[in-house]
Amino acid sequence: MAARGSIRIVLLVALGLVLAAGAAAWLARGQLATGMMRRVLAANLGRDPIAALPDGLHVGLCGTGSPLPDPKRNGPCAMVIAGKRMFIVDSGEGAAKGLTMMGFRPARAEALLLTHYHSDHIDGLGGVMLQHWAGGAARAPLPVYGPPGVEAVVKGFMDAYALDQGYRIAHHGPAVVPPEGFGAAPRPFTVAADGGETVLIQSPDLKVTAFAVDHDPVEPAVGYKFVYKGRSVVISGDTAPSKAVETAARGADVLVHEALSPTLVGLQEEAARKAGAANLAKVFHDILDYHTSPEQAADVAQAAGVKMLLLTHIVPALPVAALEGPFLGEARMRFDGRLRLGRDGDLVSLPANEATISLSNRSAMRP
Repeated sequence: MAARGSIRIVLLVALGLVLAAGAAAWLARGQLATGMMRRVLAANLGRDPIAALPDGLHVGLCGTGSPLPDPKRNGPCAMVIAGKRMFIVDSGEGAAKGLTMMGFRPARAEALLLTHYHSDHIDGLGGVMLQHWAGGAARAPLPVYGPPGVEAVVKGFMDAYALDQGYRIAHHGPAVVPPEGFGAAPRPFTVAADGGETVLIQSPDLKVTAFAVDHDPVEPAVGYKFVYKGRSVVISGDTAPSKAVETAARGADVLVHEALSPTLVGLQEEAARKAGAANLAKVFHDILDYHTSPEQAADVAQAAGVKMLLLTHIVPALPVAALEGPFLGEARMRFDGRLRLGRDGDLVSLPANEATISLSNRSAMRP
């Protein structure tokens, strides 16, 4: 009995010590978290994520969503890195946040390229402009390429942010936020309607072109092609199945293509009609004719002979993973290459002058 009593005392003392240690850790959790934050900030702010990438062409998805609410996806946004040069394609809601979550600062962007002027592709422009300016003490506005109409879009955001510009200069000073670096500068261009490409950027290693796509009645609407040291990426923008996309993507390493499921959107239309929401039902019906289904995107990729198809601008939202199969339908059976239903944070890397394709997800990264 005495031995059992001694064991009980030892156990009680041990339990007391554990509880005391736990209580101490609980009380010190703020100090521990602050110390961890200090170390993480020092490590992340001191690194250059672009320098850490292999020389080559990289395409990242900072937003894979659409105008429809989706808690898992920012608005349409892609990032392309060619060597050490960074570009952004479209700036949907949350674009700047999406880039930052991937570990890439909007301040590093050399230019922004817009595919068209639907609100979900431009409503994050203000945040990108601000982060490009204030995040890097920019001394020149962010160049924004786009088909005719880009001037009005940029002017609208510049006007909307004019008061904010004044506040920030007054608060931080012109050395931190140089007045001449505020905002964006439009770079309008035109493309041939016959499927021809317009060269926007040409250098010894990098070529960026634009081509017209079919998003009627949205006109103009364009896609983009990036070619760097033997690797190529094509971004479709919003489009119905388009021969121009197939032509531009012929032999490309990666085709980033929008995707809408007629079956799942049809369920939304049916539910809206039953609920008496005729306006929403009409919207769901109308969006079917100027987008591309996953199967149709797979057909385009197969005909073009691309190595990888990366789907984005996902419509509708897919709140559970079990919906991904119904969303894709027969797409995997219609494309021989690698197919990926894109997620925010996806990064595809194409090392220069090689044939390899690697995929990672950087959604948990920080700048």
